[in-house]
Amino acid sequence: MKYFCDLHIHSKYSRGTSKNITIENLSKYAKIKGLNILGTGDFTHPEWFLQLKEKLEEREEKGVYYLKKQDTQNKLANYCNTENIEEKTQETGFVFQTEISLMYSDAIKSRKIHIVILSPNIPITEQINKYFSSKGRMDYDGRPIFGKLPCYQLVADLKKISDDIEIIPAHIWTPWFGLFGSKSGFDKIEDAFLDQTKHIYGLETGLSSDPQMNHQISCLDRYTLISCSDAHSYYPWRLGREATIFDLENISYKNIINAIRNKNNGYAGTIEVDPRYGKYYFDGHRECNINISPKEAIENNNICPVCKKILTIGVLHRVRDLADRDVNYVAQNKPVYYTLIPLFEIIARVKNISSLNSKTIWTIYNKLITSFGNEYDILLNVKEEDLKKVVEPDLATSIVNIRNKNYSILEGSDGVYGKLEKM
Repeated sequence: MKYFCDLHIHSKYSRGTSKNITIENLSKYAKIKGLNILGTGDFTHPEWFLQLKEKLEEREEKGVYYLKKQDTQNKLANYCNTENIEEKTQETGFVFQTEISLMYSDAIKSRKIHIVILSPNIPITEQINKYFSSKGRMDYDGRPIFGKLPCYQLVADLKKISDDIEIIPAHIWTPWFGLFGSKSGFDKIEDAFLDQTKHIYGLETGLSSDPQMNHQISCLDRYTLISCSDAHSYYPWRLGREATIFDLENISYKNIINAIRNKNNGYAGTIEVDPRYGKYYFDGHRECNINISPKEAIENNNICPVCKKILTIGVLHRVRDLADRDVNYVAQNKPVYYTLIPLFEIIARVKNISSLNSKTIWTIYNKLITSFGNEYDILLNVKEEDLKKVVEPDLATSIVNIRNKNYSILEGSDGVYGKLEKM
């Protein structure tokens, strides 16, 4: 059975997140999206961890937790009028997950790197939190910062707690906080993790890259490429915009981790947004409204042509810096990946509406969800003629055009998302 999993999100206790994030809302909208498993986000934050322990329960799927029955009746943030769909849709499970920020200096430069951590159960999570509490405060941010703690030491320490803990470098190409990012990055994984590289199996590729881009670097072949939303809200245009697909007989934390550690044992591929949609695909300088290709950046010596300051070097540029394969290299026998754009973005573009949280968009979205069950199925499978029975023909055609990669995008750069154009 195929399981769609978004293993990296945030709670309302992280900076820059929606303050309406609740476990109930995450559970509700994950089902509507089509997600089977969701990371809890931010288990290092004391208040959020208490809520997770109070509201979630472990059932027969070991290491997968579900909203307790009495809490499934809560009707919070009911923007989407889909209670009947919720009753028919399989519940979304949670695995304990957090993201941390490491800031330290090595012999070369100062490092700022984000790491995703997955935990098998509540007792192990409590031990992880005890470990981090000895390294610094955790109550000020859902994504806490730890100074003077290098990557390799983190891995070694967590593996002493439990080998079932999974450590995944987050959004590895993001300029400031990615493992290979242009501002903080290493050129090789071993440079960051040293002898602890043996415990790294998965890499989160981030919104601004896709598997084809990562396949241009041969040393990444042995790693499982994970895609996650890094969502800062529960809204469907953020939650599950990227996800990892596992093909498993049954879902459990152990089976998910085994699939990450052994790609031939249940890892089936990913859901990707078009990398051009990501905030760091092209090179740019937001303050000067400069958004240019790597070729143009190189011609300008990576200097902003307006203010003459250094450009923020994006993911496409950085990938080509490290690539040892041709840009058109096609990997053989690799898991499939689907390139999609969130349904809200498609509706907004067709209707020429700037605010995604629009009543008009929600009304159309509700019709589609009520008719077809969840967003992934709409984007991936529903036939155009069936879509036209529910929504206007131009929207139905646009959904299918996205599926068939018949569209154009204005590339994102320097923290600004790309924009969907012709469909």
